[in-house]
Order: sequence, then C-alpha cells, then structure tokens
Amino acid sequence: MSDKATQKDLDCIEVQLGRTPREVHAISYRCPCGNPAVVETPPRLSHGEPFPTFYYATCPRLTAAISTLESTGLMADMNERLTTDHELAGQYAAAHDDYLAARAALKMDVPEVEGISAGGMPNRVKCLHSLVAHSLSAGPGVNPLGDEALAKLPKWWKSEPCE
Repeated sequence: MSDKATQKDLDCIEVQLGRTPREVHAISYRCPCGNPAVVETPPRLSHGEPFPTFYYATCPRLTAAISTLESTGLMADMNERLTTDHELAGQYAAAHDDYLAARAALKMDVPEVEGISAGGMPNRVKCLHSLVAHSLSAGPGVNPLGDEALAKLPKWWKSEPCE
C-alpha cells in the first residue's frame, strides 16, 4: 500500500539518490528499517517529460544488491525461460498489465508511455531494478520474475539503515 511522502521521506530520498528526487507521487515500499525504498513517479513530470518508470527503487543498498544480481547472468536465464515456459510468460504478461493499471490509476493521460511498463515487460527482462521495485510495491505473486530476483537478494537493510 502506497503512502504519501513526507518531507522527511523526501529528504531521505535526496540523500539516497545524491540528488533532488523527481516528483515523488508516493512511497510504494519501505525497507524494514522504515526508510523509503521504492517510490511511485507520475508518468509525466511537471516540465512535460514522459516518465514510464512508475516504480523506482531509491534505496542505495537495495539497488546495489540488485546490480550485483544483474551481473550474475540471471536476466539471460529469465529471458530464455520466457521463450520456453508459456505459463511463466503468461504470468509475466499479467505483471505488465498490473504495472500499467497501477500507473493508470493516477488518471494522467500520457500517450508517449501508453502500453509501456518497465524492465522489459511483457516479453523480455532487461532491468531487474524495475522488476524488483514492482514486486516490492505490488506484493508477492504479482510479478514472478521480480519475486524470483527479490528472493535471491541478501537482506540489504540488516547492516544499517538505508539512508
């Protein structure tokens, strides 16, 4: 469940990213430490730029863990399985639809990103960051490949808070 970002959240995200965050619509997932980890970003930024990445991971420990996982060849394996496992491909296509529906709930008409989700959905895997951010935000069972990647991550929040 998303919650409105407070000024404290925005300050934390600025530290996490090392820059002022882009138009955070809501916090869609908090690390167990309590800090924001994934934000929702509107599909059109106030200066007019379309922005298809609705779920955006901000926690540096989380994003570093995902980057390490991306370097293992997992995405190539996932892409191969998408071509041979029709059930998985169907579930992944449903995850794409869920992503689009969540973004559409903001009721912002942005033709430039219509039908475009993130992470390569619905046909391939090109960014585990987007898939994990979607899984954390939507909850388990929505994005099978995001869930799989998430299960392979270490407990990034254990050593110290993400800020």
